[in-house]
Amino acid sequence: MAPLKEVGERALIDGIMSIIRRPPGLGPGDDAALIPFPGGDIVACTDSVTFKRHFPKGMTYMEFGWTAAAVNISDLAAMGAEPIGLLAALTMPPELDAASLYDLMVGMDRCAGSFGSYIYGGDTKFGCGAVSCTAIGSMNGRTPMLRSGARPGDVVAVTGSLGSAAAVFFAMDRGLDCHISRSPLMAPAPRVAEGVALSSSGAVTSCADLSDGLAEGARSICWASHAGMDIHMPFLPEGDGVDLVSAKSGIPKEDMMLYWGGDYELLFTFDKDKRDVLYDLDVDFSIIGMVTNDDGPYINYEGRREAMGHGRH
Repeated sequence: MAPLKEVGERALIDGIMSIIRRPPGLGPGDDAALIPFPGGDIVACTDSVTFKRHFPKGMTYMEFGWTAAAVNISDLAAMGAEPIGLLAALTMPPELDAASLYDLMVGMDRCAGSFGSYIYGGDTKFGCGAVSCTAIGSMNGRTPMLRSGARPGDVVAVTGSLGSAAAVFFAMDRGLDCHISRSPLMAPAPRVAEGVALSSSGAVTSCADLSDGLAEGARSICWASHAGMDIHMPFLPEGDGVDLVSAKSGIPKEDMMLYWGGDYELLFTFDKDKRDVLYDLDVDFSIIGMVTNDDGPYINYEGRREAMGHGRH
């Protein structure tokens, strides 16, 4: 069989789903799983971060711990779930000093605490430097938002802004003289309140988080919904620092806003006839396109339309 790097993540997930038993509730394929439980459905997800890939220049161990928690809490937010707690498995280099590990855990706990949740346990082992978190949440009676509900004619929207995390990364990595906040990259804020509000609205037809970038979020919804998207570049809400860093580095804005990732925003689709319901919510969002009958996401510039590429984050 082909090596993992040639198969690709989406094909691997398809393969895994074809050989494991289908569980009750909602299993693999969404931002989080929905597990039936007598006292109410449980929402759970797991994700990993590594020193090699997710520890950029200038990041502290406390910020790395925050990020390890945030990537999972963001997946709960995409379902509209409220976080309850985290389990953390740490694989740390034996030569790492204990103070750095404690800083990492403080960062993780602060992120969890900012969303009303706790760290309930985990595991520690010697290894290459990685943290795997499992986050547990609750819908509290709301209907979860899935990736699979988008239908042609639905409106495509995104919370917040795009590209700020990439701007911080490139500014620090290249030593650019840009006075921009490092928080979008070093202390990302999952959109839990927004997710809860959107899932309560009854207007949203699909949703995905954007920690892997807008292109990958759009592709995940299109794949699950068997639909396409037309997204308009001029409609995308530009994050702080994107214009400045692009001018100083020569990196195209679209690379930061579409393909790089690190933005913990929510990409969602909604019934166009229920637009007023969403405008009544206390949620900052921008309309960026429409769901179509195509087989994937397309990006529209002034005068040209092309298939959206894959994310790089």
